[in-house]
Amino acid sequence: MNNKETSANNRTLLVFNCHEPWVHQLGVLGYQLEIIVGLKGKYNSGWDERMRPIPINARMVTLPQALANPTPYHCIITHNVTDLLDVRTRPEPRILVLHHTFAGRVEEERATCDYETMKAMLRQYMDLVGGHVVATSMFKGESWGFTDDIVHFGVDVEDYLPHVGEQARGLRICNFITSRRRILRWDFHEEAFAGIPVTLVGHNPDMSGVEAALNWDHLKRTLQAHRFYIHTADPRLEAGHNMATAEAMAAGLPVLGNRHPTSPIRHGINGFLSDNPAELQRYARMLLEDRDLAALMGQQARKAVAERFSLTRFKHSFLRSIEIARRKWCTRKIEPSAQDARLLNLPTTSVAS
Repeated sequence: MNNKETSANNRTLLVFNCHEPWVHQLGVLGYQLEIIVGLKGKYNSGWDERMRPIPINARMVTLPQALANPTPYHCIITHNVTDLLDVRTRPEPRILVLHHTFAGRVEEERATCDYETMKAMLRQYMDLVGGHVVATSMFKGESWGFTDDIVHFGVDVEDYLPHVGEQARGLRICNFITSRRRILRWDFHEEAFAGIPVTLVGHNPDMSGVEAALNWDHLKRTLQAHRFYIHTADPRLEAGHNMATAEAMAAGLPVLGNRHPTSPIRHGINGFLSDNPAELQRYARMLLEDRDLAALMGQQARKAVAERFSLTRFKHSFLRSIEIARRKWCTRKIEPSAQDARLLNLPTTSVAS
């Protein structure tokens, strides 16, 4: 390794602990990571290893430790307005990652504010302090009005076990279903898969018998064993796929769901889409009865996710995002510490995440 590569690998990114599967990807960037844990409002105060192992070259820190660190960070990665305000005294470039649509975030949090004003205030704040915004899809970026930098998450298909599908069951992975019923079109899900054996996996303490995977290896074995995967979402509030959907496709599962303009599923090729619950149930029963068909469609799903959600592409795209953030920081108009939530009337909420 030459001196330039060694220097790059010694640089450190500061990232708030949110969306562990997404943060885990940052391990491919080649930087040291300091991940802020112990955050208010998160159901798990530490890193949730049921979702992913701790990324390589990473260590956990508290917010006070991060704020007091005398060594400069190469870049700070935030997920919401609260994160941005928490690090406003740090003198480094910063990125805000948009993981959800604006409408979906407002729906989940039951937020009450002037939405257009809030989006305008966020843009003003980011422009003034030289911050950079990255959206994880064009659909989400458009909902916020930030479409200059779209970085899709990445999945390495080689991380997953060869699909077997010996369990004639559907699978869905989702946290906090009760608070997201409208976003997830859960009434449609329940009608379409009534009487169909479906395994639900995720942190849902109010749902009897529904638990998170023990760890990532357990999750991979669960994906390997099931026949198909389910993703339903209201096209006004949520994207037609998420990381769990891409994981399932990488593991060789066909995907069933409602029609959505951003779905990666090609109907009849790597899954089935329908807005008719009875029709979707018929497709589900077809896959339960025909293991070979499910395997064939799952192979197409795996091929599609390898092409669309390349981990290598994520690495190159997000490294570029970091460099854009560093350039913007050098031309900022004010120091972040000179502004606060009261001055810009930004609500201290996690709506932007």
